Amino acid sequence: GKLGERVAESARSAGTPMLGVSIRRAAFPVAAGARRRGTYNLAFFRLMSARVDIGGLKVDEKLAAFVRDEVTPGTNVDPTAFWTSMAQIVKDLGPKNKALLAKRDDFQKKLDEWHRANKGKPSDMAEYKAFLTSIGYLLPPADGFQVESANVDPEIAKIPGPQLVCPIDNARFILNAANARWGSLLDALYGTDAVGKDGGAAPGPTYNPVRGAKVFDELHRILDEIFPLAGGSYGEATAIAVKDGKLVVTVNGKETGLKNAAQFAGYQTSGSEVSSVLLVNNGLHMDILIDKNHPVGKTHKAGVKDVIAESALSAIADCEDSVATVDAEDKIVAYRNWLGLMKGTLNAKMEKGGKTVVRAMNDNRTYTTPDGGSLVLPGRVVLLVRNVGFHLVTDAVLTAEGETIPEHFLDAMVTGLACAHDLQKKVNSRTGSAYLVKPKMHGPEEVALAVELFDRTEKALGFPKNFLKMGIMDEERRTTINLSQCIKEGKERVVFINTGFLDRTGDEIHTSMEAGPFLPKAEIKQQPWIKGYEDNNVDCGIKAKLPGRGQIGKGMWAAPDNMKQMLKEKIGHPMSGANTAWTPSPTAATLHSLHYHKVNVFERQAEIAKRPMANVDDILTIPLLTRKLTPEEVQMELDNNIQGLLGYVVRWVGHGVGCSKVPDINDVQLMEDRATLRISSQHIANWLHHGVCTKEQVMDTMKRMAAVVDDQNSKDPNYKPMAPHCDGIEFQAGCDMIFKGRETANGLTEHTLTARRREYKAKHGK
Repeated sequence: GKLGERVAESARSAGTPMLGVSIRRAAFPVAAGARRRGTYNLAFFRLMSARVDIGGLKVDEKLAAFVRDEVTPGTNVDPTAFWTSMAQIVKDLGPKNKALLAKRDDFQKKLDEWHRANKGKPSDMAEYKAFLTSIGYLLPPADGFQVESANVDPEIAKIPGPQLVCPIDNARFILNAANARWGSLLDALYGTDAVGKDGGAAPGPTYNPVRGAKVFDELHRILDEIFPLAGGSYGEATAIAVKDGKLVVTVNGKETGLKNAAQFAGYQTSGSEVSSVLLVNNGLHMDILIDKNHPVGKTHKAGVKDVIAESALSAIADCEDSVATVDAEDKIVAYRNWLGLMKGTLNAKMEKGGKTVVRAMNDNRTYTTPDGGSLVLPGRVVLLVRNVGFHLVTDAVLTAEGETIPEHFLDAMVTGLACAHDLQKKVNSRTGSAYLVKPKMHGPEEVALAVELFDRTEKALGFPKNFLKMGIMDEERRTTINLSQCIKEGKERVVFINTGFLDRTGDEIHTSMEAGPFLPKAEIKQQPWIKGYEDNNVDCGIKAKLPGRGQIGKGMWAAPDNMKQMLKEKIGHPMSGANTAWTPSPTAATLHSLHYHKVNVFERQAEIAKRPMANVDDILTIPLLTRKLTPEEVQMELDNNIQGLLGYVVRWVGHGVGCSKVPDINDVQLMEDRATLRISSQHIANWLHHGVCTKEQVMDTMKRMAAVVDDQNSKDPNYKPMAPHCDGIEFQAGCDMIFKGRETANGLTEHTLTARRREYKAKHGK
């Protein structure tokens, strides 16, 4: 009938065929190759879902109720006015968003044509740069400006330390992240491979005193290095006390103190005894807990039962790459958790030891200062929220004409409004700011639109100007080579820039798809472009005077079970000039915090400021294959890529899990998010296009790896095997990403995943 005609007309007006999927940018993302009836019914179902007409928009009924009943109360924002402002933003900024996406496509078309025209010719960087400049892809560096962001919390501006990234749709996980400000150093050492298992020191179901002794030896070494005593070692201490406002440690019968007395920051008492000694170094604290009656304290000569390290200073609550939010129902879950964080009321029930435990947000910590005053330290991290990218649309909200809207518009308005609750309490941000991270932006024009969106959001919600601070993910090629221009566009708001190998490499491959076959992934990481990319991010941040006003960040340590190697390698991030870096767990954050005690990041940045800026020629050097691979090398790379891709996509599509530990082909657990799909699918698509492998070889590998992934998940009672038939929705999603990867806009996987997840939910009801 008429509504069916409206569905068809809406899809046509948005550029979406009712049969199959618009690979570029689908308004109703549905599975490519689906039968006409199935595709039609999915779109029909979404428009038929209960909606309310409000403010000139057609809003999912449950989303409208959530905003009305949970978000707006206490904010002085009227629900109807909220949606009216949203409608105006969509009307005014929607065409600009669409034009910028079209510009991405136009650049890609010109790049493809240039590479095809120059295939087989000797590489000429000067000619390549001249071409990029002529089409407006490469811009001159921006000079004569600096970041002006104000009212930034010290955890972001002044104190280097670890950062967590956590899916916002899992309340328990995000609470763990919020509470990861402080972590047990003893637990982190005892429970991981940071301390060896040799000599009878393996952990077991009960406390192993041999391992405990080794852990304390390592703890004493750490304390001796970071907080050295004027005489002796913490391992020789028999008493720790506070006398006349000074820390007094008894070593071999003699009293001594800190070599640097200024490192003593405070203490707590229990009765007449000192129960806690607070030390500080490079802005980060450690809290030595003392209790000679505690089971662990009894084993230590000075009664030390634990050392609590200030760990993650900030965390990104992620609405993007680590979640699987494909409809209004999913978005409400994400938004509700963020609202709970901003109100300070979020909690989660969990079963532990046969009992139901309610996990909530930690309180602040209070100490007596050496001069008898009071010191209050935050009990939880400063939270940022990552919205989705420009390229996604949502049908949780439709225009009056039944068209979808850019999803990041909705994210900005809802997550922004939730921050109004914190603006009143100033619990998350004590300086009165909100932190929104913008991913996958291509160049300064897109940053400019994000700034305009933030301006409009602030006006709509009654916020002070520049209340909404911006994080810029440097993960797309056009942003990397024009990063100084991007920072300049957001100079009044920018508080965060960072790098990420997976997405950045995925875009590198897609951008230069026609240039030739790429090196194997492990070798790509060793090429000049990646060092140029990483150095350029730091150089641009330092030149723009971001240190002291915001964070320069580095990427994730993906192996949460390999802490020994992380302790060895991840010190490279603060040494590179980054004042934060991502960790996969609170435990990893506790251990990574040690690196910021060992490296004074601001001194490092001052040294780095003296070096020449990273060379754009290095960044633009495409990491192409220059040798003939053996059949074994090709197959090994395919096995690795496809196993990882299927291992992740099967949970995303079939379980709605956007981030989890996924075993690689060697059964090493890796913390994966959507970025792993982009790099893997683009790499295979590139090799297919250039004849390094065949479609038959890839499909054969996919079927074999499906069986491997099935075996790795065999203990999960909710898991549905892909093999031997390999015709399920999850498997087809993997095929879509690979075999249609060359045509997919910017090599992004979200449209395929969303289409297949919605198809799965429509079929299975979950």
